[in-house]
Amino acid sequence: MPWLVKAMLAYEYTYAYAAVCPLDGMFDSLVLPNVNTECMQIFLDEIARRYPNENIVMVMDGAGWHRSHSLTLAENLRLLLLPPYSPELNPIEHLWDELREKNFHNRVFDSIARSNLIWSMHFNVWRKLRMW
Repeated sequence: MPWLVKAMLAYEYTYAYAAVCPLDGMFDSLVLPNVNTECMQIFLDEIARRYPNENIVMVMDGAGWHRSHSLTLAENLRLLLLPPYSPELNPIEHLWDELREKNFHNRVFDSIARSNLIWSMHFNVWRKLRMW
C-alpha cells in the first residue's frame, strides 16, 4: 500500500519595508508581497508622499533592490548607501533585530493574512512607543 500524505506544507512569504527617524522615532512601514525594485519603488514613493514637506535622507544597505538604477526618487528623498557589511550603522536594523528576537523567533502562522496582522500589530506598537 502506498504512503498517503494527509497534508502538504506550503510556504508563503511577505516582506516588511520600514523606515525610522533616529531623531524623533517616527516610524513608517509597508508590508508588500515581494522584495524587489518594484516594491522598493512603491515604498519610497509612499514615504515621500507621507512627508511632502520634509527632506528625507534614507540610509540603506547595499541590497540589489536598494541600489537599482531604475529607482526614481521624489524631490524630497535622497538615498545614503552604507558600506558593505555594516548593518550596525543602519537604524532600522535595530528594529529588525528586536522584532525577530522577541516576536517572530521560530513562529509559524496559519496563514499569510495572520502573519501580516501580527506584523502590523507590532509595527503599530513600535510606532506609538517610539522606542529608539
